[in-house]
Amino acid sequence: MKKVISVRPLEDKKVAVVFSDGMSGVFDVAPYIQSDFFKRLKDDAYFKQVHLFFSGIGWAEGQDLGPDTIEADLKAL
Repeated sequence: MKKVISVRPLEDKKVAVVFSDGMSGVFDVAPYIQSDFFKRLKDDAYFKQVHLFFSGIGWAEGQDLGPDTIEADLKAL
């Protein structure tokens, strides 16, 4: 199973990710922020605290996105 091995916050609610197989790109988190579960990510300081979480990415208060979701909408750098 693929997993995210690197994540870095970018501007406009995007993150740069690198997968274990070498695939990399930019993932736009903005569409997810519309839901109640992810609304805390509207705060830029909090959003920038993104980190690796299991095979995907996550934040301190439990918001997370799995590698399949990220890969499905990954855009080339």
